[in-house]
Amino acid sequence: MKIKVAEIGSILEEFAPLYYQESYDNSGLLVGDPNAVIESALLCIDVTEQIIDEAISNDHKLIISHHPLIFKGLKSITDHNSIERIVVKAIKNDIAIYAAHTNLDSVNRGVSAKMCDKLGIKNYSILSPLPNSLLKLVVFVPNSHEDVVRTALFEVGAGHIGNYDCCSYNLNGRGTFRAGEGTNPFVGKQGKLHTEEEVRIEAICPKQIISTVIKALVSSHPYEEPAYDIYPLENSLPQAGLGMIGKLDKAMPVNDFLVLLKSTFNASSIRYTAPVKDHIEHVAVCGGSGFSLMYDAIANKADIFITADIKYHQFFEAEGKITLADIGHYESEQFTVEIVQELLSEKIPTFATQLSKFNSNPINYI
Repeated sequence: MKIKVAEIGSILEEFAPLYYQESYDNSGLLVGDPNAVIESALLCIDVTEQIIDEAISNDHKLIISHHPLIFKGLKSITDHNSIERIVVKAIKNDIAIYAAHTNLDSVNRGVSAKMCDKLGIKNYSILSPLPNSLLKLVVFVPNSHEDVVRTALFEVGAGHIGNYDCCSYNLNGRGTFRAGEGTNPFVGKQGKLHTEEEVRIEAICPKQIISTVIKALVSSHPYEEPAYDIYPLENSLPQAGLGMIGKLDKAMPVNDFLVLLKSTFNASSIRYTAPVKDHIEHVAVCGGSGFSLMYDAIANKADIFITADIKYHQFFEAEGKITLADIGHYESEQFTVEIVQELLSEKIPTFATQLSKFNSNPINYI
């Protein structure tokens, strides 16, 4: 199947919106023409020189990686280092490069969720929901148009609470206004005070989509000057955030669980602190460098927190309250490619995807 690079990007960003990425990140289309037509994609964790050559050999015109190739920015594009060489080679061979990084970490079917699936963890939820990410929109609508406006808000993403959508609160009341010179009021007349039976509609929406929601509100509202208010909320966004916490079907002895962990992620070694319990039942995970979520794991009464890149002194911070396990950065994120492949297969079954045959982990063990 032939499809534009931008269409693939839209599918990925509908699943893992770019506004969920961390401020330091660089997810999205990094190299290439968004309007280029492609027939297949190569999926990988890191874009290396081996992998760009693999894409060329197999005629893949799109590479989708987890880690962004261009992260800190480029001051030149020569052959000075591997990143520059890859960019040059990609451009010469009309290969687009797209990254889905911390935005894919921050969705409830993302990297940490895949870790849970592999370990058999059930009923998991986001460990650290995004804070200060919600707004409450309040709009006043004449009774004749309340369904139209409410539906328009829901269609662009307002009104989601957990696994429920189309959520709103509605209160009947009376609005007053006087149309000034040069106006064309939907109801009432210029220069005369008018009273209208209206509905106050309240709905929650993520901060990142508020401009889209306002556009939908204005375009669906019959008034020339719709009256609306936006309130910041302290509530976190439960559908997005980092890490996951869940429960095993049955508590396992610590050593048995560590053996399962090592084999599941094909880890050459696991660094961990002394067990705080004889058995493991409640498990928290975060793909990549997730030590900062340890305190969330403790607060949620996890028996073990699994992540990567834990520093020596950070292990002391567990203080016997939780078992920390470091399985390695690449190891914790290796199944990310499966998320992308499953998503694209579901949305566009005739589009070809291939998992890279190369292990791009730069760390070796003896």
